[in-house]
Amino acid sequence: MTIPTEPIGSIPRPGYLVEALGEHAAGRLDADGLGESQEKALVETIKRLEETGSPVITDGEQGKPSFATYPLAGLASLAPDGVVIPFADGHTRQLPKLTAGPFRYQTYADTYLREAKKHATKPVKQAVIAASAIGLVYPGEELAGYDKEQFIADLVNEAEADIRRSLDAGADSVQIDFTEGRLSLKLDPSGSLLQSFVDLNNAVLDRFSEEERKRIGVHTCPGGDQDSVHSLDVDYAGLLPTLFQLKVGNVYVQMASEADPERALRVIAEHARPEQRIFVGVTDPIDPRVETAEEIRDRVLQAARFIPPDRLGTCDDCGFSPFADDTSTSRETAFAKIAARVEGTRLAAEALG
Repeated sequence: MTIPTEPIGSIPRPGYLVEALGEHAAGRLDADGLGESQEKALVETIKRLEETGSPVITDGEQGKPSFATYPLAGLASLAPDGVVIPFADGHTRQLPKLTAGPFRYQTYADTYLREAKKHATKPVKQAVIAASAIGLVYPGEELAGYDKEQFIADLVNEAEADIRRSLDAGADSVQIDFTEGRLSLKLDPSGSLLQSFVDLNNAVLDRFSEEERKRIGVHTCPGGDQDSVHSLDVDYAGLLPTLFQLKVGNVYVQMASEADPERALRVIAEHARPEQRIFVGVTDPIDPRVETAEEIRDRVLQAARFIPPDRLGTCDDCGFSPFADDTSTSRETAFAKIAARVEGTRLAAEALG
């Protein structure tokens, strides 16, 4: 048998691209100059990902400013003082805030997919941000002439278009990044906020056929950034039962960095729907140590005790650099971990017969 294995998304950007992004932000490098650096990084990243033996690749998000804000880049009606996301080590990330409607994505994810497919020889998975994350840009006070209800209607349209355009452009699958899911339980332990997030994302997913949803997945993790996380201390037992209400065919679940993975796997076994494939995280992007193929094999075999092998897949816990300026993990470490994941998954499949 074979067990599918896939990356989650981002790969640390090379130094020259990080420098180019800084120069562009400072007005010392034009868009063409930045584009050259991004294309060079894209070509190098795809080549290195294919060399790991990964049967499915991503573009490494080399062209995205971040996994979360790519649809907003260039949107004029934004202020910088939006929702603040605190991380365990004390650093924060801040989302922008919408100042006027109507709301429209400025960039769709198929832009990155089409560029990647020019250079890839293997299937390409495309990551998109969840509607629930983009929904956080609407301010607490209602905007004059553009109420929350109209914003949500526009957001659902745009999020649907983001997924559909990538499917139409030939994505092997589309992965919805939903890191705010676990964080929501920190903000609202009652679970009401989480349920509202799931309901919003399902309003998008309802627009796809059952066959299309087989190619759509959702990713959950505790939000890695700069070797820290925002919600690893939130009990998975509070998230997973609601998470599996999402109408997707694939669920990508951070697991390697869990303190008690067997407990989480039991919850998954109880709540995952029979049509869903579960990709368990077997490498920890925050841990600088590269896992051995044998360690990964054993993590897969552990998961196979709870999830039928024909519904099991493997992935990394999270992207390695969800924000473009995060250089806490080296590219060499990222590619080594991915290669170990591929080999360890193969060993597990062999052991399972």
